[in-house]
Amino acid sequence: MDKLKYWLWLTNLSGIGSIKITKALKVFESPEQIWNATKLDLKCADMLSEQDIYSYTNKSLDKAEKILSDLEKLGIEAITFKDPRYPQELKNIYDPPYVLYVKGNLPPCDAICISIVGSRKASLYGQNVAEKLSYQLAEKGITVVSGMARGIDTSAHKGALKAGKKTIAVLGCGVDIVYPKENTKLMEYIINNGAVISEFPPGTYPKPGNFPARNRIISGLAYGTVVVEAGERSGSLITADFALEQGRDVFAVPGNIDNYNSIGTNNLIKQGAKMVTCVEDVLEELPINNIELCNTNNGITKINDSVYLDLSNEEKIIISHLSTTPIHIDELCRKLGYSMQKINSILTLLEVKGLVAQIPGKYFALVNQL
Repeated sequence: MDKLKYWLWLTNLSGIGSIKITKALKVFESPEQIWNATKLDLKCADMLSEQDIYSYTNKSLDKAEKILSDLEKLGIEAITFKDPRYPQELKNIYDPPYVLYVKGNLPPCDAICISIVGSRKASLYGQNVAEKLSYQLAEKGITVVSGMARGIDTSAHKGALKAGKKTIAVLGCGVDIVYPKENTKLMEYIINNGAVISEFPPGTYPKPGNFPARNRIISGLAYGTVVVEAGERSGSLITADFALEQGRDVFAVPGNIDNYNSIGTNNLIKQGAKMVTCVEDVLEELPINNIELCNTNNGITKINDSVYLDLSNEEKIIISHLSTTPIHIDELCRKLGYSMQKINSILTLLEVKGLVAQIPGKYFALVNQL
């Protein structure tokens, strides 16, 4: 609880966002170390600006203690970046939220998720498509992520729930606040069959500036984002842009050329998004269908000993960090301290040798050698 208190202090400092926290943690390693740092210590960290240093010298824990009290009263969990339950995909984005507030139960951190987003003023066609795709994806064991907004988001959550599976709603407000109000019952169902999450502490009301930040989490949780309907300037297109920046797949459902809500999706297809006319168009891009992974115990993959002996030391090191669960190339670089060019080169050799398979989105996993 004490460690959580410092995370809450750090993530609620005025003017300090995820990117600045990332910089600070490269120097001080933990929020508690930042808290204990003197002004001189902070000044010695060249990457911190004078304004950042001023913010970090705010040593009041009042707000953090108030949040802790609210969490206990409201039955909300705070999951930090270091928590083993923190979603693996979300760790790999440029500016991950360092604390997630959660009501309900998150799926396993390595669960395969797909985001489905679209217009709040969706047509009946769009709502039906979103619900059908969500239902079919959920049946295949995919966790559906959306934003619990009116229209497409609501239909996406309903589809997963009708399939009897988990779904995740990412909010642009505190998880103690229902937005929009008409989704009160839906939010209850989601909490009981998945999770409602936010990077905003309890009591945070929805405001326009919160939603673009929310959208990066929707895309960041998932292998890919499906846009069902979107106008020319839809917020769903912001989510699609985040997905592209994060190296994730973008899918789009084609629509009537005379319908305003089809302008965004049809343009995405023109720009290279994969067109979706059935659930298989999404499934074939996911690791569950692309490669046959080994059957293992505790995620440790066995490789034929004679093949292993022929590997270079660097190839063996890479292999030791791979398993049945696909891992993003950025995560490999972070763990090993190798350059992207070096990692790419070694992975290519391992692919040629038939030991490693690349999955869309720059993920890698071992193939079956048993």
